[in-house]
Parts: sequence; C-alpha cells; structure tokens
Amino acid sequence: MECGLTKKRLFAGNHRSHQSILTAIHSQGILITLSIISEAQINDARAQRMLFDCYGRKLYRLAKRYLVDQAKSEDAVSEAFYIIFNKMGSCNFLAVAAFEMWMKRIVVNECLKILRREKRFETLVNDAEEHLVLEYSVIAHLTSEKIFKIIEELPAGYRTVFNLYEIEGYAHNEIAEMLGISTGTSKSQLSKAKGMLQRKIIELDPDYGKRKIV
Repeated sequence: MECGLTKKRLFAGNHRSHQSILTAIHSQGILITLSIISEAQINDARAQRMLFDCYGRKLYRLAKRYLVDQAKSEDAVSEAFYIIFNKMGSCNFLAVAAFEMWMKRIVVNECLKILRREKRFETLVNDAEEHLVLEYSVIAHLTSEKIFKIIEELPAGYRTVFNLYEIEGYAHNEIAEMLGISTGTSKSQLSKAKGMLQRKIIELDPDYGKRKIV
C-alpha cells in the first residue's frame, strides 16, 4: 500500500527533497497525538505531512550522528519516511512514545545499511587502540551540542557502537547482531570510543585537569 504522500511527492516533488528535511517545521508547536498517527496510518496526506514537519529535523539529527555527511543523512531520513508511511498502517501504536521509538529504529537501520554498503565497519576489527574509560567529569561541563560534534569525529565503527549503546540504549548482544560482530568486539569498541572521546575532549579543554569537580 502506498502512503498518502507518495515518495515522489514527499521527497522528489518540486525538488525539495533535502531542503524539506533541513527546514522541517518546529515553530508551529505541533502536538502529535494518537489521533494524528491513526489518520496517517490510513494515508491521510495532511496527517502524514504533520508527522514529517514535526519529526523531520529530529530524525535528521539522529541520522547525522551516525553518518556525519549531510547528504547521506538526508537520504537516510528520506528513505526512512517512505518506509514509515508505507508500514505504519500495519502497526498498532498504544502510545506516541512507542511510535517515536519505532521511527527512530527505522532511521538507525537505514543509517546502518548505508554504512554497510560503504564497508565503514572495517575499523571494528584489528584495531590496536588502547582501552580507556570515559569519566563523567570529563563531559559534565560540555553542552550536548559540543558532545555530539566530538562524537561525529570518531571513526565510523567507534561512532556507531557508541551511538547504539550509549544513546539509543541497545545491549551489546543486540549491537553484535545488528553489525555482524561479536559481543566482545562491541564491548571493546565502546571502550575504545570512550577513550578516544576523552582524549578529544581534553585536547579541546587543556585546563580540564586543573578544574575542581564539585
């Protein structure tokens, strides 16, 4: 079943594909309810547009944490919305939060598909990087924007495992299955990612060691 807003209309119509995602409307104060979700499930174009306007930018930021590249992140979100609108009709959402989590999983899966195609997980194996632990006190004084910017600088493999575990809340066995690696490798990559993050943060803040942590 095709969604009310077809892929052509949503992402190709009027050549506004990427621009639409980057300018998704948040200032309207749209309150997404189960009623709106239900309408979108029966291909109501207005309801689907409301979902796109409300969640487009947020899902783009999610994709960018994995892919870094703007165009690839936009492509991932475009494809994700097409899947969302075509599959949501067969789902039963008992809460808006459940719908939001479902959308996020689809976006993450699209990001992982892109990374697999580019063989970006090669950094996950045969890496001699030492294991370090990221101390909370190192990041306590940073804004989330700065933290995410530093995360984007990590190698693709480290960044992917860190995002999946620390931000999305997946367990190591789930990450292992998603990426086709062992649970031990997932744990190892997370540890290395934290170590690299800590070094990058300290490099940006040479006075960190002198700061008294309360």
